[in-house]
Amino acid sequence: MKRTMMSLIGAGVALAAVTGVAAVAAPGGEARQAAGSGTRLPVQRSALLCPAPTSSEVGETAYTAFAPPGAAAGADSKKGTAQLLPAGTVEEGGGSGKSDKDDKGGKNGKNGKGKGKGEEDKGADPDARRVVPPRDKKPVVPLKAAGKPVGATTDSADAPALVGAADGTLAPGWSVQQTTSVAAGAGRGLLGLSCTTPDTTFWFPGVSTDKDRQDYVHLTNPDSTPAVVDLELHGKDGPLTGSAGEDISVPPHTTVPVLLSTLTGAPATNAALHVVAREGRVGAAVQATDAAHGSDWLPASADPSSRVVLPGIPADATSVRLVAVAPGESDADFKVQLATPTGPITPAGLETLHVKSGMTTAVDLKDITQGEAGSLVLTPADGGSKAPVAVALRVIRGKGAKQEMAFIPGTRPVEKRATVADNRAKGSTLSLVAPEKGKDAKVKVTASAGTGGGTPASKTYTVKGGTTLAVQPPRPQGLKGSYALTVEPAAGSGPVYAARTLAQPQGGLPAFTVQTLPDDRGSVVVPTAGQDLSLLTD
Repeated sequence: MKRTMMSLIGAGVALAAVTGVAAVAAPGGEARQAAGSGTRLPVQRSALLCPAPTSSEVGETAYTAFAPPGAAAGADSKKGTAQLLPAGTVEEGGGSGKSDKDDKGGKNGKNGKGKGKGEEDKGADPDARRVVPPRDKKPVVPLKAAGKPVGATTDSADAPALVGAADGTLAPGWSVQQTTSVAAGAGRGLLGLSCTTPDTTFWFPGVSTDKDRQDYVHLTNPDSTPAVVDLELHGKDGPLTGSAGEDISVPPHTTVPVLLSTLTGAPATNAALHVVAREGRVGAAVQATDAAHGSDWLPASADPSSRVVLPGIPADATSVRLVAVAPGESDADFKVQLATPTGPITPAGLETLHVKSGMTTAVDLKDITQGEAGSLVLTPADGGSKAPVAVALRVIRGKGAKQEMAFIPGTRPVEKRATVADNRAKGSTLSLVAPEKGKDAKVKVTASAGTGGGTPASKTYTVKGGTTLAVQPPRPQGLKGSYALTVEPAAGSGPVYAARTLAQPQGGLPAFTVQTLPDDRGSVVVPTAGQDLSLLTD
């Protein structure tokens, strides 16, 4: 009897504790549901990292930050903060004053190996490094309220990487766009990047260590503990040998750029980079510079999958190259289709794509769009292996000496909401693709107020299954400055993917950049606790 009473008392205490936490955690009491169900709640904190934008003396960078309105529910929701802070950099020891970026990947510029924070080089080790804190710790593009974007610009050649966090009502959907215009030099053109979230693994198909390319991966540590990163390159014959990419130390709140050509002695034109954080976590992005095609950021591909969508190939693309890598132990076979404005077609000579395990495959699709905007859709081939792949496209606009490149990685679908900031009065094109034939997508697109003023506007689009719809998105009335676009599929809509092209010509150069719009994951399903009488047993 005594044992039974103790069991009952223990069960009652456990139930009270669990249900109490659930009730407190949910704004407005939404968590009070039946056991076994869940409640979708806004995230309470999010993090973003922006790499150092450019070392060019003729570059100008614009930052635009935005958080969608109404993202956090409940009267008790915390108002919230959102801001980015400059990160430290890693320099050579011995008082040279050169950074990794300045060294261009020579013997002393390969990676972030060396001494830890605060350790000075006494001259014995030419590879030693020290952490240099940022000269200015002033917050960049801090948000005060959801629904209104904030912008800032810099023309500094040594503008730092940025590390930031948002909480409260500003955390769900918080996004920052970094857009750099470089007027001249090998890196001329428009470089755009949606600042990234930290993680422990990234895939970058489409990198190159060829003599005509200079690709840096920027590793940024947002945390107060060091991160240790391994870099692995894969080429058409498999992993590229070399130990230079192992055990790269990224100190706390610091960024380390690594020149990819220093990781291997064998040039590889169509390679894939795998970034793995063995300790801690980092943000990662690749800055690619081509002698003939300008420069842009190559974002990480979505997690390898057996179904891949690459949205938003511009209608006037003059060259498109696909690079895929199969990271698993099995080869992958795919059916390749282009979702055009009128329906899916199979590119001539590319009915299927075979990717060998651990290797990259590159296909030149030339001017595949033929004057119509499109999106590439890869699905498992009939009877082929359904092994996952990571995929990216290199897209070129223009001809001759007036060519500019951008990248489109495989991306996640827009499930609830996606946002892209820094849209301009002219030059923004939104591409929406419903990849599954017969499953139309209905999408609401909202333009925020501008950074300098304006009234939000919205429009609803229907995308037929198997097609791509490229539109000039709605603009705020009385727009001043740049603005953000938010994409929200209707309930019951078919799957939809999205990308935004920003074109800002520089003289006769068709400068442009493409950003995909994956779901912002601004909300999560939280399991709801409830009474379970099965606990009341002896």
